[in-house]
Parts: sequence; C-alpha cells; structure tokens
Amino acid sequence: MSQEALEGEIKALIVDALMLDDVTADEIESDAPLFIEGLGLDSIDALELAIAIDKTYGVRIDAEDEGTREVFRSVHNLARYVAEHRAAP
Repeated sequence: MSQEALEGEIKALIVDALMLDDVTADEIESDAPLFIEGLGLDSIDALELAIAIDKTYGVRIDAEDEGTREVFRSVHNLARYVAEHRAAP
C-alpha cells in the first residue's frame, strides 16, 4: 500500500474513531498538526486513536515512549509509523 493510500485510510479512521462531525477525511491535511493547532485533538483523542490503530492495523503505540509525540504530530507521521510497524500481510 502506498504512503498516500495509507494516509487516506488513517484520515478516515480519525474521522470515524473520534466521531468528528464537522470534519471530513478529505479536509484533513497530511502534514497539518493533529493536536492543539490543526484538528485540535487532545490526549483523550490520542488514546482513542491509538486504540483504533491497534485494532485496525495491529500496531501498538506506546504512550510512555519518548517518540510518541512525534508519531502523533501529523497524519503523515502516523502513516509512516504504521507502515514501519505493522505485520506483513
């Protein structure tokens, strides 16, 4: 799967998992910040998104890891992390 296709899937997952009524997947920019600025997500959203990513892709994101903040910085970073850590089909 291409990076672009995975980013599209993750954008849709964000909208669905977080039940965002005022945003569509197409409106989310891949490099835009997910927290504070950009989508304005919070720590509860991060937890819910991490659970959705684990269920969908089998990729665990450790909240205690120092790199977690960078993983959640943007859809682009999140997609790259998922691509690097998910099990091969």
